[in-house]
Amino acid sequence: GCDAPMRRKLVTAEHVHGKTGLDGPQLADPTMPLQAQHGVDFIIETLRREPAGSVTLVPLGPLTNIATAFQRAPDIVAHVAEIVLMGGAYFEVGNITPSAEFNIYVDPEAADIVFKSGITLTVMPLDVTHKALTTRPRVEAFRGLGTEVGRAVAEWTDFFERFDKAKYGSEGAPLHDPCTIAYLLEPDLFSGRFINVEVETQSDLTLGMTVADWWGITGRAPNATFMGDLDADGFFRLLTDRLARL
Repeated sequence: GCDAPMRRKLVTAEHVHGKTGLDGPQLADPTMPLQAQHGVDFIIETLRREPAGSVTLVPLGPLTNIATAFQRAPDIVAHVAEIVLMGGAYFEVGNITPSAEFNIYVDPEAADIVFKSGITLTVMPLDVTHKALTTRPRVEAFRGLGTEVGRAVAEWTDFFERFDKAKYGSEGAPLHDPCTIAYLLEPDLFSGRFINVEVETQSDLTLGMTVADWWGITGRAPNATFMGDLDADGFFRLLTDRLARL
């Protein structure tokens, strides 16, 4: 994929996830080789191969690859049924700046393209993911599976929750990305509103902020379902059940 944002220098989060992005457990070497094809080309090729309105995209990081693909091949937009993304924040405020969530902040121009694409968007912001906290009983449930996968997930949470406990004084760490897949499996675990969401791309003070018109103040057309709450116990039951199958 793209090795830098569309217009800005790359910002990383090694202070949270370590230098590998998956620090914590000792993992086996990957058995699948790196693919030679560029990620943007893969997105374009895959979407063109599928029928219109048939593919759901689930980005878990900055939206650079998707936005670049949309700019390079505008015809592929019609092939996307929905984008369920992890990113943004409003009531919960930011985690990389006072006003911005990391994924959107890293490439706000890319996020702006995606949010203005006209595609059905479902957004999992910090407002939701910060309620999916890895409390001790929940982490021990992973470890208690007695499997290699359960052990690895427990050790991941042991590693990255140290940052949140130290910085925010929270009971555990939020599981951001799994919220997207949990929504696809059991959407009733989540609740939110279909509202207008705009991405700030100009201000140094609020760069990357997702301005969520939660109360319909602006009159701007809604463009995203912005989630605001989840059934945390139900989420962790689902996650533990699916990990047990691996």
